[in-house]
Amino acid sequence: MQEILVLGAGKIGALISGLLSESGDYRVQLADAKPGAAADVVDAHNNDNVVAFDLDASDKAALTRHVREHRPAAVVSGLPYYCNVTVAEVAREEGLHYFDLTEDVAVTESVRKLAEGTDKVFAPQCGLAPGFISIAANELIQHFDSLKSVKLRVGALPQHPNNVLKYSLTWSTDGVINEYGNLCQSIVDGEEVDVLPLEGLEEIEIDGTRYEAFNTSGGLGSLGETYGGRVSTMDYKTIRYPGHCEQMRLLMNGLKLNHDRDTLKRILENAVPQTLQDVVVIYAAVTGMQDGELREENYVNKVYPQVVAGRLWSAIQITTASGICSILDIVLSSPDKYHGFLAQEKFRLADVLENRFGRFYAHGGTNKESAERVARGETGRQRASGE
Repeated sequence: MQEILVLGAGKIGALISGLLSESGDYRVQLADAKPGAAADVVDAHNNDNVVAFDLDASDKAALTRHVREHRPAAVVSGLPYYCNVTVAEVAREEGLHYFDLTEDVAVTESVRKLAEGTDKVFAPQCGLAPGFISIAANELIQHFDSLKSVKLRVGALPQHPNNVLKYSLTWSTDGVINEYGNLCQSIVDGEEVDVLPLEGLEEIEIDGTRYEAFNTSGGLGSLGETYGGRVSTMDYKTIRYPGHCEQMRLLMNGLKLNHDRDTLKRILENAVPQTLQDVVVIYAAVTGMQDGELREENYVNKVYPQVVAGRLWSAIQITTASGICSILDIVLSSPDKYHGFLAQEKFRLADVLENRFGRFYAHGGTNKESAERVARGETGRQRASGE
């Protein structure tokens, strides 16, 4: 068994630790700064392949001591984006592989610099967006002789919206605010540019349901850099139900809460509920020339909550955790093949979907199982305390 250090016992870290430990090939050290948080998750897993630690990973000295004592082969950061540079520094200094879920552009650039000259893998942006959406879009890109436009669209949405935002907090509140408040990388007329968040509003219809999409930060990952100069237009937008963008513009811009993010975080977490009954909508569209004709190809998928180890996990947990676990599994299964900084588009879609963790992205899912389990009160506990 390979030892893996998973930092953060929150929504995503809980499932990452569960997937890896249930596989039988990984022994997980699950660590969290909140005393007892990791232990609650480990108790709920009831699996001998995962052990809990109270560890503040933002304390570089404490993290270094843990790594030297317990010697993991790799570290997986499920922490907020602003913690990741410290973790990556320790990974580089102590000779570990590094994986994270960050959507933050500046953090990714710092990780890229730290990866220079190392024979270990540094793979940021391993989640859903950035992450899987880049892998899916890159697969479509390979089918074209030349490119015109690439559109990446992703949304994690409640199945049954009933509040004014038509939204539920399905993942990190810090991450949502960061996406909505920071400049967004795009390619316009062949040039890499920064565009404003919450702008570029458009309508999308998928399987008869109408959505809106608008600019948010970070989802493009490194795809723009990889294909800069080869495509006229490339952008990433977040999918929401119609009306959400207008409400967020009021909060972020009208009430100036983009400049007071702590207040915005408290407002959202006090007013917007969490849910296990969500759906992740994934949409990539590539337009270009094939055999002398202008054509478009799409990758469209909806992922619903699924049961892992007898417990129900939300769609955003499933897609994010399975994304990073599949990349880690692919890398550690072929350690001589990969080294240094790895962009997500280096991985083939087929390899991810055929991976034992990536299979959770399979098409054809429905909301039936989540609806039935919620109705029967059989969702199971993701942590022993029930929080």
